[in-house]
This record gives sequence, C-alpha cells and structure tokens, in this order.
Amino acid sequence: MGAIGYLDGRADDRESFKERLMPRQYPILQFPFRQRLGRFMQQTRRRLRLDHWFPHLPVAAAAAILGLLNLLDGISRLSKAFPFIKQLKPVLHIGQITVVPGLGGLPEAAAGAVLLAMSFGLAFRSRLAWGIALIISAATLALILHQSDLRWGALTLLNGAVLVALILFYRHFSKSSLAAGTMFSLMSVILLLGYSVFGSFVIGQGFSPPIKNLIGALYFSVVTLSTVGYGDIVPKSGDARLFVISMIILGITVFATSISAVIVPLVNGRMQRLLAGEKRRMKQDHYIVIGDNPLAHNTYRELKSRHLPVVVVVPKEPDNLWMDAADILVGDASDIEVLRKAGGEKALAILALRADDSENAFIVMAAKELAGNARTVAAVKNSKNMQRIQRVGPDLIIAPDILGGELLAMAISGEQLSGDNILKNLFISKADTSVTGKEKSKA
Repeated sequence: MGAIGYLDGRADDRESFKERLMPRQYPILQFPFRQRLGRFMQQTRRRLRLDHWFPHLPVAAAAAILGLLNLLDGISRLSKAFPFIKQLKPVLHIGQITVVPGLGGLPEAAAGAVLLAMSFGLAFRSRLAWGIALIISAATLALILHQSDLRWGALTLLNGAVLVALILFYRHFSKSSLAAGTMFSLMSVILLLGYSVFGSFVIGQGFSPPIKNLIGALYFSVVTLSTVGYGDIVPKSGDARLFVISMIILGITVFATSISAVIVPLVNGRMQRLLAGEKRRMKQDHYIVIGDNPLAHNTYRELKSRHLPVVVVVPKEPDNLWMDAADILVGDASDIEVLRKAGGEKALAILALRADDSENAFIVMAAKELAGNARTVAAVKNSKNMQRIQRVGPDLIIAPDILGGELLAMAISGEQLSGDNILKNLFISKADTSVTGKEKSKA
C-alpha cells in the first residue's frame, strides 16, 4: 500500500489511504445467526479468560462459604453441649447413654467441615470433590429444611444455589486431583478415628477390661483399625461387639477408598496415554487453518488476535512452532478423518491455504463431505487454476498473489485503483462464481 501511494505521488497515511481505497465495508462470508452467536460467545469467553476460572472457582467459593456458615452454626450449637459431654461416663448398653442437648449441631458442623475441605478440590475441578460436595450439599439442604420446618432462609437459598450449580456444571469437574484425593483421605481417617474413639469411650463398660478414659479409647481404636489386635481389650456385651463390627467394616472401606483416591490420580493420566494416547479436546464454532506458509501464519495470528478459536492442520510438525501447541494437528487435511479430528463438523470455516492449488481443491472437496455447515475458503496462487477451483465450489476464493501482480501492473501503468475492484479480485465468493457462470452461458 505504501509503494502504491508513493507512485501515485501522494503522502496519505496508511489509515486515510485505506479508507479511500476501500470505501465500502461489508461481510464477504455470511454466517447463520446460530454460528454468529457461537462466535460471539467464543470471543467473549476468551476475552474474559473464562476457561481459567469459570465455573469452578465461583462454585468452589460458594461451597466454601456454605461450608463455613454450616460449620460456625454447628459449633455454636455444640458449645451448649460441652458441659454435659464432660459429665459423660462409660456405660454397658447404648440405651443407658444420657441424652446430651445440643448434639444436633454435630452433623451440621461435620458437613460444613467436609464441604469446606472439598471446596479446595472443586477449585481444581476434581470429580471426587464434586461428588462428595454434591452429596453433602443435598444432605445439608434436607437437614436445614427439616430443622426450619420447610422455611426458606438465606442459608437455605445459598445451599440450593450450590446444589443446582453443582448439577448444572458437572461436566467441568472431570479431573482426578491428587490434592482432592489426599484431602478426602485425611478427612475420612479423622472422622473414622473420632467415631471410634467416641463410641468406644461411651460404651466402655461393655469391654473387658472396661475402657474408662479417652486415652484407653484411642489406644483401642488405633489397635483395632490398624488390624494389629493385641487382644488385651475385648468386647463382651452385644452392643460393644456390634460397635467393633462397624469399626472394622468402616475401617476397611475407608482404607480402600483412601488408597484409590490417592493412587488413581497418579496413574490414571499415564495409563490413559499408554493405552489410548492423548485425546484432543474437541472444539466447536472454531476456524480450521490448513497450511504452513506466510498466508496461513498471518491468518492464524489475526484470528487469535480477535480471540477466535483456531485449529491449524499441517502435514508435518514445523521445526519452529508458530502456533500454540494446543492448536496444532498433524495430518493430511484432504483426509476426511483428519478434518473430523480437527472438529470440521462443528467448525465455522475451513480455510485451505496450502501453496499447492490442487491440494486446496481436494481439501475443499473433503470438507464438503463432512456433515457440518462449515464455510470453505480456498487460496489460489496460479490464475490458470482459478476456474478449476471454482468448479469445486468453495464459498470463498482468495487470490492474494494474483491480486498483487494485477495491482503492481495497474500502479505502474497509471491506471485508477478502485477499492471495489480490488476486493472483487481478492475475494471471489460463490455468488460471484454463479453470476459469472450464468453470464458465460448466455454468451
């Protein structure tokens, strides 16, 4: 553009020259409303970087707030029971246990603590944390509604919102998180140990010798859960034996689930790579740029600068990557399966920008065999191949090399440069092709 302006003898800057050269602005490719809406949503999502924080961070924050509120409310209710807990003494049968007021806050406090811990896993999109948080939030909602006689308050609305958000965004929590697995294991062990110590102390008279203090209850719980079983403390009453059975079953269950929760995230990713290979996340409402040349480079850069999703298909991986590693796909773009892997059925446009005109024609033919509604664009370097490319029927033909030669000839010969003629020669749409064909048939 600068060279043409110099030959014309004018000193216009780039913007004014561009406005003078191209007075009319109109979309060359027309997309349906659904695809335009999808493109707008993709651009908005990328501008706001939603993939980095939405929806997992807002859901995790809401779950943490809900857990903290439940924990504080449960602790305030449990504080009333502390004087009575100090007066508890070991009994022989469960029916002899004195009813302690305020223990109704124990489930609420425990649920709040678990939900608060699982919020960290939700922040890492952990599937395990999502499952536990879903169960706990449903249980706390039922508990709150039961305690408030089905009256909806602020805490109830927050609980319901968290539950609905977990259900709606379940697909976003699909990772096997080591941190969430470790947190779950620690929480399970702590809760199991607390259950064992408290239970064995309360029914301590049912053991031989009797368990009379918390240190003895802790010793018996650790020995039993670790499957050591010295035999120095033995359950004698029926209630004590049933309690020990529950300890053993829960211990085996917690041990197995804790091991799997920690080990599975470590080996799951590597095993999937070994058995099934890397799986590409399928994009939609994106653009497929095919080629490894300056035209493909610039097109990719301009699309990315507009926050549009792009997949680049190249025959072999370049030595110096000029695209993001997540955007590259190596393969023959004239193969329908390669286009399917690139998401051609859900793409907005497929741009055949290879240096070989015949390869671009075959790529357009392969793209038209897909079931999607992607627009097709073909680049032409040789004017002799223009009519052959037109027979293939792409939605748009771009001929920058042909236009460059024509512009240079017009500028040197002193001809008038028209913005409409430049656009017409640079971009040839399917409508222009059909009009040209009809004119030729009439002639």
